[in-house]
Amino acid sequence: PSPPPPRPTDPAGAVLPVLVMACDRSTVRRCLDKLLRYRPSAQRFPVIVSQDCGHAETARVIASYGDAVAHIRQPDLSDIPVPAEHRKFQGYYKIARHYRWALGQVFRTFRYRAAIVVEDDLEVAPDFFEYFQAAFPLLLADRSLWCVSAWNDNGKEQMVDVGQAELLYRTDFFPGLGWLLLAELWDELEPKWPRAFWDDWMRQPEQRRDRSCVRPEVSRTMTFGRKGVSHGQFFDQYLKFIKLNDRFVPFTQLDLSYLKKEEYERSFLPKVYAAPEVRVEELQGNRRRELGAVRLQYSGRDSFKAFAKALGLMDDLKSGVPRAGYRGIVSFVYRGRRVYLAPPSDWTGYDPSWS
Repeated sequence: PSPPPPRPTDPAGAVLPVLVMACDRSTVRRCLDKLLRYRPSAQRFPVIVSQDCGHAETARVIASYGDAVAHIRQPDLSDIPVPAEHRKFQGYYKIARHYRWALGQVFRTFRYRAAIVVEDDLEVAPDFFEYFQAAFPLLLADRSLWCVSAWNDNGKEQMVDVGQAELLYRTDFFPGLGWLLLAELWDELEPKWPRAFWDDWMRQPEQRRDRSCVRPEVSRTMTFGRKGVSHGQFFDQYLKFIKLNDRFVPFTQLDLSYLKKEEYERSFLPKVYAAPEVRVEELQGNRRRELGAVRLQYSGRDSFKAFAKALGLMDDLKSGVPRAGYRGIVSFVYRGRRVYLAPPSDWTGYDPSWS
């Protein structure tokens, strides 16, 4: 079945298709079951499963949903000629080809205004749709935003405040893992779409162009996919510990205007730099508890990485941007207190050589 046509209405009634990227994991059932259980409306959130790889068992699973999902198939299953030293990365080339084709279908063939992209190994939270529906108008209104993501890269249970499940942030790091983009962004990216490693390509300054994404305090997706092109090591160290939000937040009834760039810089930055500065040893020793939210200042790449490692944060940088960072600031919870790992207040921008 082809998805219902998009209707140009106000953002509240906008049609936001969910594009599920599938290949050879028949566990896509877990992903689809949760999407269909939680979606408030089949009209407003059509589910389109794009299947690459031609895997018969996965195709049977997708077909078993009948009209509840639209099943489209990436037609070119050929091997991709890659440089010899990239032979082991063939999978990443195929993923980039699949993304290019599937996003082309959603925006060119079906002509949707926006789309939420998820992969077949993601399980969504009960308020996944509510979150994206509420954030969509922000994306339309604020040109300094280019995506809304369901994912907090530092979203391990002990590093987030589950009591603040309604809290959202801006981040300069492209998180992916359940994300919303507008058709206009695809117009911009499609002509130069890369042959492989599309997500790290998105994180380069030439593509990001100083834009940010919205991300939650508590993730609205979790990944259960240990089996995949990136193999299990990253999954075992980080991904499997990400806390999936389990408390429904009525985002569409909340005022999210604090996330618009001007307001955010007026409120978030002063809050960070007003927080008293502590040393990493004081955090680790659980000292100076009376201070409430605190700031740990780093001065360069090496101190950022050392502090991140010491506190259990993801310490990698992509094009100089730390995961979940905004203007170099990473907000997280350590031993029950809010910590801002932050550069000096006269920060002037990211250094792509920090990688």
